[in-house]
Amino acid sequence: MQIAVIGLDLAKNVFQVHGIDDAGQAVLKRKLRRSEVLPFFAGLDAALVGIEACHTAHYWGREIAALGHDVRLMPPQFVKPYVRHRHINGKGVQSGLRAVHVKSSHSALSPSSHSA
Repeated sequence: MQIAVIGLDLAKNVFQVHGIDDAGQAVLKRKLRRSEVLPFFAGLDAALVGIEACHTAHYWGREIAALGHDVRLMPPQFVKPYVRHRHINGKGVQSGLRAVHVKSSHSALSPSSHSA
């Protein structure tokens, strides 16, 4: 099973993972507890991982990218079209990843400069 694109839905305790192959066929649908996420991704070959940009997305993006995956964060307004019946539609994740760059731990901690 070769997973090309993975959609990761972040939550408080249980995360949803949806993986598709190069042909767009669903090959993975799984629930993971927070403690299982990094060991799960460490056991996979490098893939494109799409995550909805939210409060903890930069942290998870850095951690998953450190394992060799290509992580892309998607602004919420671009995720909504791919959600169907409260579940992520993997074909949409593959076709429309508009990326937001994952912040480094340094830039995530530094205050933003705003014009007055």
